Amino acid sequence: MGPVQVVWFKRDLRAADHQPLVQASCRGPVLPLVVVEPDLWRQSDASARQWDFCAESLEDLRQALAGLGQPLVLRIGTVEEVLEQVRRRFGIAGLWSHEETGNGWTYARDRRVARWARSQSIPWIEIPTFGVIRRLDSRNGWARRWEARMAEPVAPPPDALQPLHGLDPGAIPSASDLGLTADPCPGRQIGGRAAGLAVLESFLNGRGARYHRELSSPLTAFESCSCLSPHLAWGTLSMREVVQRSRLSGAAPVGFEARLHWHCHFIQKLESQPDLEFRELHPLTAGLRRSDPGRLAAWAEGRTGLPFVDACMRALIATGWINFRMRAMLMSVASYHLWLPWRESGLHLARLFVDYEPGIHWSQCQMQSGTTGINTIRIYNPVKQGQDHDPRGAFIRRWLPELAPVPAVHLHEPWTMAAVTQQRLGCVLGMHYPLPIVKPDDAAREARARIWAARQERGFAELADAIQHRHGSRRSGLAAARDRRPRRSRPLPSAGQQIQLPLDLDLA
Repeated sequence: MGPVQVVWFKRDLRAADHQPLVQASCRGPVLPLVVVEPDLWRQSDASARQWDFCAESLEDLRQALAGLGQPLVLRIGTVEEVLEQVRRRFGIAGLWSHEETGNGWTYARDRRVARWARSQSIPWIEIPTFGVIRRLDSRNGWARRWEARMAEPVAPPPDALQPLHGLDPGAIPSASDLGLTADPCPGRQIGGRAAGLAVLESFLNGRGARYHRELSSPLTAFESCSCLSPHLAWGTLSMREVVQRSRLSGAAPVGFEARLHWHCHFIQKLESQPDLEFRELHPLTAGLRRSDPGRLAAWAEGRTGLPFVDACMRALIATGWINFRMRAMLMSVASYHLWLPWRESGLHLARLFVDYEPGIHWSQCQMQSGTTGINTIRIYNPVKQGQDHDPRGAFIRRWLPELAPVPAVHLHEPWTMAAVTQQRLGCVLGMHYPLPIVKPDDAAREARARIWAARQERGFAELADAIQHRHGSRRSGLAAARDRRPRRSRPLPSAGQQIQLPLDLDLA
């Protein structure tokens, strides 16, 4: 058999609407390849729950490709070594993949793969997977280009793939095979395209009817939000097909499409400035915070003594997902009330999120920590958030059973209970449930003073203007969106306005 067209699957685990697969199949025999990279899974933002979702998606993809004639081939190692083995056995006529805006490790890996491909005179054709634009010079007109990409036809899978006889497809490893720490997540979503399509259809045909009213409360969000974010993050569904199915449904949930648009808006920030994963977007916000392992551990384990915060963290630990407002609150409490460095708390959340999307995640971690320099400082009041979104305490009692006997009048602030009441209820603070790690109002007041002091430094505003010019939103060329937007939805903000959006978009 002559040289093969290698289609390298990364975070695009589907056969439908996969242009690299379609175009490669028109040019000769295709070797559909995924490389499991142990070093990637050793990174501090990776977790077993993420791999388990990925592994299920790989199995689903393997079956889909086998139905076309050639199963997915899986190898473990570095991409360059695996490609070199393929080159020596078959010859490589072309390497095909989607563009990826991943973490810093994948960025460095792609640069190594590009050097290898050039050294072997092998063309590497990378195709955009959604609305992010590589080597973007200006944000002007970005929204129009996003629309154009979303309007492209959804490509069906190839009719058939020529089988490569005698080629071992390779076993899909387990999380323990990759050395990942045990990570129980009993409420995790199931991976794979079939599961993704079922989630999408149930949302568009029923669950999303109350989306705009119920996306903010964790009591209702698990049912009324789309929960599509893991499938978009791992590419079992394409952004294009989600946008088009939503529009064709005739009853798209109010506000949903705006979040699809902003998904790419935030990933574009990391594409344009890869170091924002590691460095403060506004340099004058660097070094504001100091590590505190005790506070970090209490927050990470859901034992801050702030009931609504702890309930949200424990729900996230158990399910791998929480709605956008609660993600923002968790990050805000870590950054402001506990004054923890955004990178440390961000890494913990990254590992917990099955839908971890680096571009959205790190942009939002900085946004919720006040280090972008261009966004409104929003310090969530964890007590008020609980009172607003869990007024009767049902969510708190579910995830913090030790507080179950506490009456509603004290549930959001159990420290207001008298000692004799605590004894009578069998819920003694400091014994059955922690005392609050900080006084919420005092901690917020101090954090606000610190962050505003940084914003008063000489040169802060000028640097913020440059950041806004580079990363701020534009709406030029999007007049047609007015015709598509449901009447009750709010318009997207202009470039000069600020907006609070979800961590990892969760597409709630």
